[in-house]
Amino acid sequence: MSLESLSDREIRVLEAVIQVYIETAEPAGSQTVAQRFPIGVSSATIRNTMSELEEKGFLYHPHTSAGRIPTDLAYRWYVDNLIRLAPPSREDQRTLHAELGPSRSALEAILRRAAQVLGVLTHELGVAIAPAFDQVVLDRLDLVVVSSDRLLLVFHLRSGSVRTIFVQIPASMAVDVVQRVAQTLNERLGGLSLSEIRTTLSERLRDADQTQHERELLNIFIEEGEEIFGLGAAQDAVVLGSAQMLAGQPEFSSSGRIRDLLNLTERRDLLQQALSARRSTGLTITIGGEHNDSRLTGFTLVTSAYRSGDLTGVIGVIGPTRMPYDKIIGLVDHTSRLVEGLME
Repeated sequence: MSLESLSDREIRVLEAVIQVYIETAEPAGSQTVAQRFPIGVSSATIRNTMSELEEKGFLYHPHTSAGRIPTDLAYRWYVDNLIRLAPPSREDQRTLHAELGPSRSALEAILRRAAQVLGVLTHELGVAIAPAFDQVVLDRLDLVVVSSDRLLLVFHLRSGSVRTIFVQIPASMAVDVVQRVAQTLNERLGGLSLSEIRTTLSERLRDADQTQHERELLNIFIEEGEEIFGLGAAQDAVVLGSAQMLAGQPEFSSSGRIRDLLNLTERRDLLQQALSARRSTGLTITIGGEHNDSRLTGFTLVTSAYRSGDLTGVIGVIGPTRMPYDKIIGLVDHTSRLVEGLME
């Protein structure tokens, strides 16, 4: 519904109801709105306006209360048309900077801290997903012998990032064997995206000339290529902050809603799908019934994509649809920019 479809009085009453409900988690009555907001009309007129907003789908009337509660449509209208975004307070900015930067930590550790501090500052559940590397080009792969049965693989990516994973090998390999295999891998795979490498690996390495030991080592790359060149699928791992702050929200006072929250934290695949779909967008706000998956209907997901070269990940918060959108949007966007700075 467009802005023009609401009268000036309806806009002011709707904003007041949303603010009261966000602050108190209690349905807003006409008396409360009349006392707290300078709308300039009687409580009876405000009550009639609330009824009109209910007919238009912006409010609903719990049978146990005389007050009204905003619907998903109301929150969407508020976010799109009325919200005045608030930058993070100086105190919140200091907290974020103290927790996140500068740091030499691995990206996963940075994301864990970012999700945790976002949850604390917003009283929601902080969520994040690491960058997807599928379309990133491999510049060079170094193989380093670290023990008799383990290699360290160092991926030098065109985005400027360096990633490392360990691979088990069945027996001790001579350094010259490992070096020749590394040369073969770089000659045949360098300049390709990780996605291309995974889908064509066997074909590209099939006719390489090797000794028996070299072939044994190359076979490990062929057999485990999906995981190796998926970088351990780390890009699909969902990072969650503590759910303790979110569990304290009034919406989760019932056992049924607590179960919904527990299911959300346990079903990482559900969050992984929701977050991965946001990699190509900037700031995204999905409210209640707007989610494609009905299991997220009771939640709002606020995320911002962070980028460094070809790498893109997502960070944000998830919580009940009743949330202080102006504060949370500013915090999520600011945190995303901090993470970008740490990736450079």
